[in-house]
Amino acid sequence: MGAGLGFSSTDLTLLATAISEVARNITAYAGEGEVSLRVVERAGRSGIEVVASDDGPGIDDVERAMQDGFTTGNGLGLGLPGTRRLVDEFDLRTAPGAGTTIRLIKWSRG
Repeated sequence: MGAGLGFSSTDLTLLATAISEVARNITAYAGEGEVSLRVVERAGRSGIEVVASDDGPGIDDVERAMQDGFTTGNGLGLGLPGTRRLVDEFDLRTAPGAGTTIRLIKWSRG
């Protein structure tokens, strides 16, 4: 999908790493969920939108979860703040007991 939009190999790697991190969070904390990808267009630019969602326990302390170095598991070590740095747009919606939805967009540089 990304190659068809002209993503560089570096940007493909960054996007794959971000997807891996949010998918791992689903399996580690919620047990199951969904990750969907789609091509998006805005202002003449093309990108890939990733939406990762689950009905798990949610994130109790979003501010802390978004701090560099904070971890509650054995992921890639990126955590949510690292994932945010890998993409161009990052949106997190969560509430304790109500699950989590993370929306990422990586824009093509071409």
